[in-house]
Amino acid sequence: MSTTPRIRPCLWFDDQGEEAARFYTGIFPNSRIVSTTRFGEAGFEIHKRPAGSVMTVTFELDGQQFTALNGGPIFTFNEAVSLEVHCASQEEVDYYWERLGEGGDPAAQQCGWLKDRFGVSWQVIPTAMERMFDDPESPATQRAMNAMLQMKKLDLAELERAYAGGD
Repeated sequence: MSTTPRIRPCLWFDDQGEEAARFYTGIFPNSRIVSTTRFGEAGFEIHKRPAGSVMTVTFELDGQQFTALNGGPIFTFNEAVSLEVHCASQEEVDYYWERLGEGGDPAAQQCGWLKDRFGVSWQVIPTAMERMFDDPESPATQRAMNAMLQMKKLDLAELERAYAGGD
C-alpha cells in the first residue's frame, strides 16, 4: 500500500486524465496507476460531469506520485511548469524524447523541452549537463550552452564535444 506523500503534483486536464496517466505509466519504469475516483451526483451543477466518470487518477512515475484531475477546459498547461526527466545516457534521452513526444507539438521543441499530446511540457536532459553548466564563466560552459541552444532533442556527444572544445 502506498502512502500519500506530503507534496504531490496535480495535473489539470479537461477530460483526458485517465488517458494521460495510462500513457505516462506505459513509458516510465516503476510506474503504476494507484487509484481512481469518480464523480457522483453531488456537484453536477458545478462540474457538469456525468456520475461515474473519472474525476481523479493517482499514479506513480518511477515512484513519484501525481494526480490527474479531470477539471474541464477552464485551465490548460503552459511552459511555466515542466517535468524534468534526467537521463544517464543518450539512449535514455532518445527513448524518453520519442515516447513523450508521440503526438505532441513539434513546434514546442527546443533545448531539450517538448510538449506532449496533452499539452504537458517536459525537459528531457542528460545528467551530464549539470557538470557542463556548473560554471557560467568558463569557456567550456559557454561552448556547451551555445551548442545546446541550437538543438531540439539534446545530443550528449555533441554537448560533450562542444564542452571539450572540439569542432
